[in-house]
Amino acid sequence: MVLVDSDVWSEAFRKKGRESVSVLALRTLVSEGEVVMIGPIRQETLSGIKENERYEKIRDVLRAFPSQKISEPIYELAAAFFNLCRSNGVQGSHTDFLICACAVEWKVSILTKDKDFQRYAKHIPIELFQTKA
Repeated sequence: MVLVDSDVWSEAFRKKGRESVSVLALRTLVSEGEVVMIGPIRQETLSGIKENERYEKIRDVLRAFPSQKISEPIYELAAAFFNLCRSNGVQGSHTDFLICACAVEWKVSILTKDKDFQRYAKHIPIELFQTKA
């Protein structure tokens, strides 16, 4: 199973023409039923869509991927990851560390284009999904 970050979802919905390796990987994961979704990724993906019709269309597509419940210990782990990385000079968003905590707790990898996750991986035990270039 793979937790897919909002940057990959957004590109998949936005881009026309040639798809990146990340979007191709997402398509494969979707077809294999390997995608994990959480509410904050859903929110980030849907945020900023100006046209209501397009928003509703993307919202409806994402509804095929129910959000996994995030328990209190996962939020606490996210805070611990934030603190650990920050103490090592690595900054990141609360959502990024929540994604990391979910991935660690659920033993899933993360598909993202965000290079910050490579920096987090030096300090916390996340597994990044490897796309084939």
